[in-house]
Amino acid sequence: MNGAVAGRDLRVLLLIPALLAVLLLFIYPFGYGVILSLKPAEGGWAANYARFFSEPRLYQTIGTTLLISLPVTIFNLLIALPMAYLLRVPSTKQRLIAAALVIPMTLGTVLVAQGMLTYLSPNGWFNRTLLGFGLISQPLQLLHGPLAVILSLVITGFPFAFLMLLSYVTGIDPSLGRAAATLGASPSAQFKRVYLPLLVPGLVTTFCLVFVQAFAVFPSAVLLGSPAGSTRVISLAAYEAAYEDFNYSMASSIALIMGAVQLVVVLLALAIRRAAYCGPASGGKG
Repeated sequence: MNGAVAGRDLRVLLLIPALLAVLLLFIYPFGYGVILSLKPAEGGWAANYARFFSEPRLYQTIGTTLLISLPVTIFNLLIALPMAYLLRVPSTKQRLIAAALVIPMTLGTVLVAQGMLTYLSPNGWFNRTLLGFGLISQPLQLLHGPLAVILSLVITGFPFAFLMLLSYVTGIDPSLGRAAATLGASPSAQFKRVYLPLLVPGLVTTFCLVFVQAFAVFPSAVLLGSPAGSTRVISLAAYEAAYEDFNYSMASSIALIMGAVQLVVVLLALAIRRAAYCGPASGGKG
């Protein structure tokens, strides 16, 4: 009967578990957070938002987070794109590199941060090696600042960006590049005129996902940065409001502002893509 009983398509029932999961795990928490943010401990319904944008210690966290997450996202894309392009042909080397890059993703940000604390601390391997070779006279202060947080985000974010772009570039029909070569296109011209235009949708999607991941930085900012200073990101402000001030309404407001900032950046990226690119969504094989 091909999934139909008495003229009804029962395949629609397969959507019910997914819809319930979306409702329970996304829609309900989001709705509850919105309602909670509009019930401040003091003042009217918009008191939390007015407080956030009136206190420099709070609203400046937006700029701090953007100054960390945007450069990291762009850097990850810039180093992942040529690497994915050079490894676009399936081979043993490609599989080995892809497998090796999965390891930082499985470790998580906390373990990566702990490893960096051991490696980059004043008494860590890196400083001891430089001191042993006489390259420095005193240990370098590499931790508890923006540089350490950025490095942590590169370690955890680059593999994700690389694997995403690799999936896009391997989906482009290689005969397109060979056709361009027969017309006299050099390898650089093939990349610029054939592969790059077809990779624009994938680049934008990867940018959005890597940016959202970097913007939500929390463990790295606490363990490797200066939570009360140069790396006081917006997620830390939400944490302090919830678990130090026990003001869950304010914490919900900060979380919603955090989501709104991410949404604005993502929408800007999508708008730039629409303005700069008109063509197929992919250059798939076949």
